[in-house]
Parts: sequence; C-alpha cells; structure tokens
Amino acid sequence: MNRRHCAAAAITLVCALTVLTAPVQAFAAPAPPPPSASQPASGSEAAKPKKTLEEVREEIDALYRKAGAATDAYNLAEEKAKKQSGEIVKLARAIVEGQAKIAGLKNQAGAQAREQYRSGGLPPGAQLMLSDDPQLFLDGVNRVREGQQAAQGVLGELTRTQQDLETYTQDASTNWKKLEAGRLKQAAAKKEINAQIAAAKKLESRLKKEERARLLELEQEAEYKQQTAWLSSGALKDINREASASGKKAVAFATSQIGKPYRWGAEGPRSYDCSGLTSQAWAAAGRPIPRTSQEQWRLLPHIAIKDMRPGDLIIYHSDASHVGMYVGDGAIVHSPRPGRNVTLAGAGSMQILGVVRPDK
Repeated sequence: MNRRHCAAAAITLVCALTVLTAPVQAFAAPAPPPPSASQPASGSEAAKPKKTLEEVREEIDALYRKAGAATDAYNLAEEKAKKQSGEIVKLARAIVEGQAKIAGLKNQAGAQAREQYRSGGLPPGAQLMLSDDPQLFLDGVNRVREGQQAAQGVLGELTRTQQDLETYTQDASTNWKKLEAGRLKQAAAKKEINAQIAAAKKLESRLKKEERARLLELEQEAEYKQQTAWLSSGALKDINREASASGKKAVAFATSQIGKPYRWGAEGPRSYDCSGLTSQAWAAAGRPIPRTSQEQWRLLPHIAIKDMRPGDLIIYHSDASHVGMYVGDGAIVHSPRPGRNVTLAGAGSMQILGVVRPDK
C-alpha cells in the first residue's frame, strides 16, 4: 500500500515540477508587422482577433480527437472487410465443391439412363418381372424398387446440391456488396483522418519553436489539472486490486511498447494507435478482444472505477474514441495521438467514459 502511495506521489511531483518550471508568459500567435502606407490592412484582417496559444492548443486537441474517432471507424471497417473476405473465400470453395458434386451426380444419373437404354428401355428388374418364374418375378420387383430408390436418391441429392449452390452464390454476392460498402467507408474515414491531422499540423507549423515547446507544456498542464481533480475526488483510495495473471501479461506487453510512435491504424510492432496497443497487449496475454475502442466499450464487460485493477481498459470521451490500459497507482499506458509516443499518463487526465475488463 505504501509503495502505491509513493508511486502516486512521485507521478504527482513530476507533474507539479513540470507546471512550476513552465514559463509564466502566455504566448499568442505572432502578430504581423504593421501595414505600410502603400499596403493598408484590410478591414476583415485588422478586425480579426489573434488566437491565444491555449486556444490553439484546444483547437489542435479537437482536431486530433476527430481524427481519433475517424480512425476507429477506419479500423472497424477494416476488421469487417477482413471477415467478409474470409467468408467470400469459404463460399468460393463451397461453390467449387458443389459444382464438382453436381457434375458427379449428373454422371451417375446419366449412367443409369444409359444402362436402361441398353436394356431396351426397361431396367433389368423390370425384365425379370415379365418372367413366368415366381422367384424371378419377386427378384424383379425388389430390383425395380431398389433402382427407383437409387434414382430418387441421386435426383434428390442433385436438387439439394443445386439449391445449396444457389444459396452459396447469393451469399457470396451479398458479401461482395458489403465488402465494397466497407471499402467506401474506409476510404471516407481515411480522407477524414488525413484532413484532421493535416489541419492540426498546419496550425502547429505556424508556431515558433518556443511556442511549440510552450504548447507541449500547456498540454501537460491540462492533463495534470484533470488528473489532480480526479485524484482529489478520492477515486484512487479504493483502487488497490491486484492484476489477474493474464492482466499482468497484458500490462507487461503494453509497457514494453513505451517510446514507440503513434500511427493511426497501426497494430505494431513498430507503432500503434490507441486501440491497436490495447488489443495487441491482450492478444499477447492470450485473450483476443475487439480491435477498436468503441467496440471494446460496446462488447467487453463494464467495471466500476472503484473495482478497477491493472490490465483493465479505460475508455475516454463521450464517443469512446480513445482507450488506455490501467497499470496501477493511478496511471495508464496509452498511445496518445499523431506526433506523440506510447507513454504513461494519469488515468484521470482525460474525460473518463468508463472501464471494461477483457478477462472477466
């Protein structure tokens, strides 16, 4: 228990030092030089207020959150496309097998017809039925019955196989349509992701070097403020549970990825997006889970924050667009956003939607 409080205090001290050592000067976007007499400023440009660096930070954060939501949509579409492609492959194999079976049944039916033709249009059993010998007559009746049953069996099997083949073909067509629709969703999501990231990078590129450094400090200050408020609420005092055996494996995998860069749609091993990290960590622990943070929130068992233990996943924001793994002592490991690396952060440094447990 003392170790947990010491670790939590250490995290708080590091965050506090970051805030205390940050310069108190507030930066704004650099103002342009005053217009010369030959180039008077337009009324709209002169009246347009300059954004503070904090406003720029909030705008960049909003853009990356939108990109995160689009990344979830892209990842979900990709997962569905993989599943549908697999279904199409299975159906294609079933169609080939069905076609071969139909060919065999047709050959069998044809052989029966040819045999009947060679015997003058009557099956051998029917010819025996014309005999005056009672025993031969009875043998003929039995053979005719067996022949009819065999013929009906072949025709019935042929009909069923043809119906199955038609169903396989329809299912394959349906899956192709779903696959194409999924690809369109992927393309739209990819366009949205690139647009939001490009807009965020454009805003950052307009800042001077010292302003970009201050921007990072403002980001850290905002996270520290939220983490402090979360800890002050008493949320951590009841969270002292040990990780499960598989949870320890998941935590070990996730923390070993610290320092690797964020990349949307990535599942390792060189880079990760937020849900790529958590899904791969639990896969390494032997517990496959949904790929996206939204599907993790929708499908995995929900846990009260007070019952949280290392290895559980914390879902963030009202749209479940971000996820991190709780590692204990009020901290998470997560892959934050483009331009950042997998890192440790305060579990309460973002808006918590809820907690899910992969191994419940």
